[in-house]
Amino acid sequence: MLHVVTSTAPSFLYRGVKAGWLTAALPFALLILFASAISGVVQGQTYTATYPWVPSLGVNLTFRLDALSLVLALLISGIGMLVLIYSSRYLEGDPYLRRFTLILMLFMGSMLGVVLADNIMLLFIFWELTSFSSYLLIGFNHQREAAREAAKQALIVTSAGGLAMLAGLVLLGITTGTWELSEMQSGAVISSRFYLPILLLIAGGACTKSAQFPFHFWLPKAMEAPTPVSAYLHSATMVNAGIYLLARLMPVLGDTREWQAIMLPVGAITLLMGGYLAWQQTDMKLILAYTTISTLGLMVLLLGLGAVDVALLLLLAHALYKGALFMVTGAVDHETGTRDVSRLGGLRQTMPITASAAVLAVLSMAGIPPLVGFVTKEAVYTISLATSIASVPALLLTGIIVLGNVFNAGAGWIVLRPFFGKPRAMYGHEASPRLWIGPFVLGIMGLLGGLSRLAQPLLEQTAFHEAHEIKLWHGFNTAFALSGLTIAASAVLALYASGVSRWVAPLTNAIRKIGPQQLYTQAINGVLTLSAVGSRIVLKAYLRQYIRVILIVFVLALAYVFATDVDFNHLLDRPIPRFYELTLAVVIMVAALSATRINKRLSAAAMLGTVGYGVTLIYVLYGAPDLAMTQFAIETLTVILFVVVVYRLPKLKTLSSRSARRMDAILAAMVGATMTLLTLVVTSVPLTSRLSPFFAEKSYVVAHGHNVVNVILVDFRGFDTMGEITVLSVAAIGVYALLRLNLHRGGTD
Repeated sequence: MLHVVTSTAPSFLYRGVKAGWLTAALPFALLILFASAISGVVQGQTYTATYPWVPSLGVNLTFRLDALSLVLALLISGIGMLVLIYSSRYLEGDPYLRRFTLILMLFMGSMLGVVLADNIMLLFIFWELTSFSSYLLIGFNHQREAAREAAKQALIVTSAGGLAMLAGLVLLGITTGTWELSEMQSGAVISSRFYLPILLLIAGGACTKSAQFPFHFWLPKAMEAPTPVSAYLHSATMVNAGIYLLARLMPVLGDTREWQAIMLPVGAITLLMGGYLAWQQTDMKLILAYTTISTLGLMVLLLGLGAVDVALLLLLAHALYKGALFMVTGAVDHETGTRDVSRLGGLRQTMPITASAAVLAVLSMAGIPPLVGFVTKEAVYTISLATSIASVPALLLTGIIVLGNVFNAGAGWIVLRPFFGKPRAMYGHEASPRLWIGPFVLGIMGLLGGLSRLAQPLLEQTAFHEAHEIKLWHGFNTAFALSGLTIAASAVLALYASGVSRWVAPLTNAIRKIGPQQLYTQAINGVLTLSAVGSRIVLKAYLRQYIRVILIVFVLALAYVFATDVDFNHLLDRPIPRFYELTLAVVIMVAALSATRINKRLSAAAMLGTVGYGVTLIYVLYGAPDLAMTQFAIETLTVILFVVVVYRLPKLKTLSSRSARRMDAILAAMVGATMTLLTLVVTSVPLTSRLSPFFAEKSYVVAHGHNVVNVILVDFRGFDTMGEITVLSVAAIGVYALLRLNLHRGGTD
């Protein structure tokens, strides 16, 4: 007897240990590939690959790897590998794990496309793919309304910014005369009258993606996403796309008063506001979300100062410690069922490895030596103390940065609360290795980065003017004193955070009431209300009403063009029409008017056929026999179909009122007059066609046809013709199906 033994092992293996390591193999291979290019890039080499896409427009699939793109590519592939391992355990047993992995890989590829694309049109396509894939990831828990709303909000904000950025990129390409970023020269752009619109549009796209004020509000809402998404998108990749774009375009658009006037205030406000709101939260993910906003603001501020290399060092440090902390938060939530710091304590006893990773990450976040966060903070303070541009004193600039760092470091100490103090509850075991290996590796990398300065040779290649000195020890100077002040003040803030929160509660509530989130909500509600009112006015569920609206808009639009931008001087410079032409025109008009007045279907069809045959005669008179034959065949077939289909139907009835018919007659006359005037205007201007000689020359040589019109329809526009035939075929099948349905139901002919 044959016994069949069933097992869930294959499914378990896919969803479990093997799945995490197998899916991480691709980003690991990419990480090795990018790492192998470090030595060449440090020496100033760039790696490019170009494939023709739309050569006639100068748009190619061009990819370029230099120091700037390599830093981001290493982060995207390296942290992506760790997140895939992490998510295989965090979402183990989730029925949509495969879908999640696929979307995450799509996002990873889109981000790599953004940082590697040298063609601005290609960059924009990948840019929008990141918005689309992030929408799917944020709304992964689609059963929850909050997740759906957060995903929709993120998509609306970032896509709106993307459209603005597209306009800026098109203007940039037209102004510079190239679509390749590596070929653009700053002189042509800065001296152009389009410089400010280009800068505003592109900065708008970058600020929406990187959650800068006033577009920052979507990022905290996006914490509805699973923690692996937050660890990857909202700390190490997607939110850094805007920073990357600004850094990439710094040589083309930067180092101007306008650049500084935008970047400095936006970055400063975002730095302070994000940090101020961060330490008042109790949800660990919200704390990290607001500190992410604040740090992104500091990056933009540094770009406003021209310190691209230091901004990238901050980006690198932030990705390491913030990615680790998000994964730690997910591990705590996974094992305890909560992320509320006020409900947790003493977890270092049961989760010692996770606690160690959290400590390393927070120490780097607070700027404790010798971690990479300390090196970054020293470099930032050194730059701010030596800078005084755009009428901003160095002391004021440094004070803003110190205050923002105090807020962020204080929030970091608060994130450590669940691991220290008196245990609130005892949990039996450490998290799975797949949950702590990622944050632990990132924490160790932050420590090694501070000790060895491995990134400095690479970052020097990204400097805008000259590289800033990045080293572990600058001596006992003002920057070191400010670092000590930041650490001490942040510790005090974290210790008394709850009391200070109550003291500043009125200010915090006021910010939330009048903040951009409320403006966004009001804008969305306003659009919905306006749409509803417009629908009630315009959409009456009658086809004739829709047609009226379309025709009225058409007439008004052309009337505006005629009144403002058309020269009528040569409108009537044309031969006087001959007698038989006038006769034919009168016949067509009389037949058309009769078709509207006759109440018998067959008679109306005959009048319409007369109009069609009149058009056929026009083709004959003007030397287009092939068109005449086609028109004759179509009109004959149409009349036959009318006779077959409608001869059994009842007589036409007058259903509209007299006033409605008068309005329709007036509108019809206006449309006819508009079309007549449009035809006269178009034909009064000499037209030089570049297509006619091409078709005349190529029809026989390429398509082996003497009839140019037929060749165009069958060969040059073959897909268009096939589409039209397909539409007609589908319509015919639909009509047949409706007729058969009526017959089966016992309907009349």
